[in-house]
Amino acid sequence: MQELDGLIQHYAWGSPRALPEFLGREADGTPWAEVWYGAHPLAPSTLAGGAGLDQAIAADPWRTLGDGVSRAFDERLPYLLKVIAPDQPLSLQVHPTREHAAESYAAENAAGLALDSPHRNYRDDNHKPEMLVALTRFTAVCGFRTPRRAATILEGLGTVLTDRLHSLLVRYPTAQGMRAAFRTLVATSMRPPAAAVEEVVQACRDRYAAGCSPSPRIDRIVSLLADHHGGDPGVVAALLLNPVTLQPGEAMFVPAGTLHAYLEGVGVEIMAASDNVLRAGLTPKRVDAEEMLQCVSVAAAPPLRVAPERQNATSVAYYAPVDDFELSVTTLADPPGVFGRRHPVPGTGPRIVLGLEGEVLLETDAGRQLLPAGRAVFVPAADGPLRAGGEGRFVQASVP
Repeated sequence: MQELDGLIQHYAWGSPRALPEFLGREADGTPWAEVWYGAHPLAPSTLAGGAGLDQAIAADPWRTLGDGVSRAFDERLPYLLKVIAPDQPLSLQVHPTREHAAESYAAENAAGLALDSPHRNYRDDNHKPEMLVALTRFTAVCGFRTPRRAATILEGLGTVLTDRLHSLLVRYPTAQGMRAAFRTLVATSMRPPAAAVEEVVQACRDRYAAGCSPSPRIDRIVSLLADHHGGDPGVVAALLLNPVTLQPGEAMFVPAGTLHAYLEGVGVEIMAASDNVLRAGLTPKRVDAEEMLQCVSVAAAPPLRVAPERQNATSVAYYAPVDDFELSVTTLADPPGVFGRRHPVPGTGPRIVLGLEGEVLLETDAGRQLLPAGRAVFVPAADGPLRAGGEGRFVQASVP
């Protein structure tokens, strides 16, 4: 196994404090949004000695990935592990299916669009299902409500825009009605003006202050989104979505096509190795509403929470319904400074292990490595079973 340095992403919505504290680094006043651990070609992690993880895998896929993973995923690491720390709301977004991503990526390549072109939507040919495990209280909106429930949320706000949406959902209380309502908010030809959005925001604030809201939480979210993205129709779209709050240790899975936006908190996120994001709003980045509407699912569904399953005395696993990844959390409570005990850590294949708290000693038949909080290691498939001792907590990304 080898130490692994993640790549910091300084997006504008990131917290200036949370990730520096987690990584044991000095804050510099800039937003630290994400740290990536993986081999995605846009931002590969670096192994001790300076080689990129992508380079190490390409040089010896059978040792690093193992025979099964190498064959199944075309000699590529199929997952990307992140720590994410939004201090402000992220964009309202969806991720494509694998089939749609492959087709669209090929089309953009054929059109001669460079990978860093501002006109490009697809940076790779992969899908991007993802799962988030909260490290702190974490809030989001995710997935559409039922049309009737959304109509109840809209009823009584008394604005031109919400009356129009309410009428649509009452007349067509179906997925098609929800798609029509959402389309009127984000499609280029129907996008409402900023003044109409601000009228809805004020109505939500007034309703919340009066204590008569059918969903005080979503009214607060609308107000929060408007503080950061005033006039953006994505603010109104939040009224159609489910609010989500995750407490530390709780997890949520986001499949392809699910409309969502993370709002605030710190979490560990694992996903298929992709950077394909189609945005509907709430961002200064590229928004392609027509392409996003091709991929979004408007079926009413509650957020998909994933309960941890006990693997052994020290580890629990979060199993997502995909073949690309799984995530486990191991908590050790050996006496301080005692590393003589060895606890088995379930998992095989290529693994990334990230320290969350304390300090543990990791061991395979190939060697040992101390893992303090905020540091990561890559464990090749050829290293075999992993054992650990010490006092601390860590996550392990692996392949089912």
